[in-house]
Amino acid sequence: MTDPAIGFGPVAGLSPSVKRALNDMLGGGAASVLTVTFGLSYSLLIFAGPLSPYLSYGIAATFVSSAVLALVIGLGSSLPFAIAAPDSSTAAVTGILAASLVERIEAANAAAPLLSPVLITLGLSTVLTGIVLCGLGLTRMGRAIRYVPYPVVGGFLGATGLLIVMGAIRVITGQPVQFATLLRFINGVTLSELGAACAMAMVLYLTWHRSRSPFGLPIILIGGMLTAHLAFWVTGVSLDEARALGWTFQPPPAAAFMVPWHMDGFIHYPWFAVPDLLGNLVAVIFVTASSTLFNTTGIEVAVHREANLERELNTTGAANMLTGALGGYAGCISVSRSILNFSSGGRGRLSGLTAAAISLLMLAVAPELLGFMPKFVLGGLLLYLGADQLHKWIIESRKRLSRLEYLSLIAIIAIIVAWGFVPGILIGVIIGCATFAFSAARVESIKYSFDGSEYRSSLDRSRDDQEVLLAHGGKIQGLNLQSYLFFGSANRLYQHVKLLLHERPECRYLLFDFKLVTGVDSSAAYSFAQIKRSAADLGVELILVHLSAAAEKVLRSSDFIGDGVTIIPELDRALEWCENEIIAQHQGLAREEASLRDWFAGILGSEDDADELIRRCQRIEVEAGEIIVQAGNPADSMHFILDGRVGIMIPADDDRTTRVRSLGRYTTIGEMGLVSHTPRSATIQAEVDSVLYVLNTLQFDEIKEQDPALSHKLLTYFVSVMAERLTFANRTIAVLRR
Repeated sequence: MTDPAIGFGPVAGLSPSVKRALNDMLGGGAASVLTVTFGLSYSLLIFAGPLSPYLSYGIAATFVSSAVLALVIGLGSSLPFAIAAPDSSTAAVTGILAASLVERIEAANAAAPLLSPVLITLGLSTVLTGIVLCGLGLTRMGRAIRYVPYPVVGGFLGATGLLIVMGAIRVITGQPVQFATLLRFINGVTLSELGAACAMAMVLYLTWHRSRSPFGLPIILIGGMLTAHLAFWVTGVSLDEARALGWTFQPPPAAAFMVPWHMDGFIHYPWFAVPDLLGNLVAVIFVTASSTLFNTTGIEVAVHREANLERELNTTGAANMLTGALGGYAGCISVSRSILNFSSGGRGRLSGLTAAAISLLMLAVAPELLGFMPKFVLGGLLLYLGADQLHKWIIESRKRLSRLEYLSLIAIIAIIVAWGFVPGILIGVIIGCATFAFSAARVESIKYSFDGSEYRSSLDRSRDDQEVLLAHGGKIQGLNLQSYLFFGSANRLYQHVKLLLHERPECRYLLFDFKLVTGVDSSAAYSFAQIKRSAADLGVELILVHLSAAAEKVLRSSDFIGDGVTIIPELDRALEWCENEIIAQHQGLAREEASLRDWFAGILGSEDDADELIRRCQRIEVEAGEIIVQAGNPADSMHFILDGRVGIMIPADDDRTTRVRSLGRYTTIGEMGLVSHTPRSATIQAEVDSVLYVLNTLQFDEIKEQDPALSHKLLTYFVSVMAERLTFANRTIAVLRR
């Protein structure tokens, strides 16, 4: 809880109920000091420029709003000590709404009346705001505003701070802050007024900003007013001359309370301007709703009391509907005034009633005070309020936000000031979503990775099997995934898999563990389809583990799950399946290599030469119908057929081919081309699934250079094979000559 600004000890001789009532009244009275002071500045902020002649109506609307809001929210809030009134943010957007209406009316007809349309607009916007707030409260949708990205809210409130500063300059100088009016600020009187207002804002910052004493603010403002009048007296400037020079406000008439609902006002209302005002109307609703929620949360943190957000929205909505019906403008619960009331001893609902009563009394007193008030005093207060909000969202938020979020906050402020609230909100939400997507895409989707040599199933295996897995476990690669997979994170996963398959070419089984994945979107399914294509090109099987039903549905919809993709419920079972496959393959290869070694040893007469030849050869598997070599291609290799059958095909009529010979296991083909380097004279095609070992020209040349004895044995074997084939061909010719 914040340090109490003032405290009231128990009054001797009074009953506890009387003591509580006195504390509530004193706390409400202390908070009313801020309500009165801020209320005058808000009146000037809204009823500025062309509306300044109607300032008395603005003062009446302000204190009617303060009284109704304090009364209704004080009676109905879940925080009994709550004090409500127009807030600086709500006043700023209300001022923008009024200024936009006036601008459109004057553009259409400079002589058209302004007061009635403005009061009707303020009343209708406040009633509509109340209806929306009640709707949010009744449907429990108010909490949804907390899902608005923080930079969007910060940019929105930061923009209101900048608009308050611009409104303060208009109050002080009577000129709007626009490029067309900048030259009007370059004169001695205007610069002096702005300098005095900045000095007043600095005094408020150095004194009241740090102490927050309830009576400090009026003392400072009264001191500023007395200082100004003393300066007028010393310089010989009369009060009338000071008003003529623009140093003080023209004394408005007594506060005029007027309910705007009459038929003539609706008949002459500029309905043509309504479409252009919708954006500012949305801003009023958004600011009031967000201020209600954020201010309530701020009070909860400060006083360690829990509030009911739905009740606060309903109560604030009802208060705004009644305020709008009486011609007031929007407001909500106030952090500073509620905490000040609590710190001063107020705990009950009498505090809000006291604040409401004092606001009603100001309807008779405020206009007279304003006639003696220098512009720079209240203008300095507005400058301080706007600068304080800008400092909170532009300077202090830099510590809490990342660079990207902070830049988006600044961009939203600029967009709102340049183009309005609705474009700012819409573009801000888009920026917020894009920022979130970019940030989320940077979150690593892989928690950890592993391979089969270091992480195995729980199945106990023999030493031989363990040695196989230790030697060939790299064929199993696993990725433990996490977080939500969408287009950004899934694309990074795809890039990681591509690099993994490039660096680990021995990989044959790639496991994805989805146990920590919270969801998969349709765009991520596209990245998994890319992973599947890359894996299929390299002969890698994909295994999905702990795949939820929702994620499986998304991946099936993109045809990702199918051939080459296996789903296994548990990681341990998936590892066991992969290990069994590797062990079975290794056993088959071991038998195959033993068979190959026996064949080569028979050809070469030495097991050592057989092992050397096996080392020089490359094993390939071909499917039935697959072309092994094409006629006309360079003869750069020969093939040892270990298993299966291949056919030698030559062209025939009608673009057909004819088989002239077929070769089975333990035979060779292409040895003549390896020696003579002539182009292929025929096409070699697999007739059934076959296993071949290829010896290319480069390896054969190395054998000739490094192992001449083995080279001589191979050449002797080639000659014997060709002699056998020549003998067979001669016999065939002899038969054909009969």
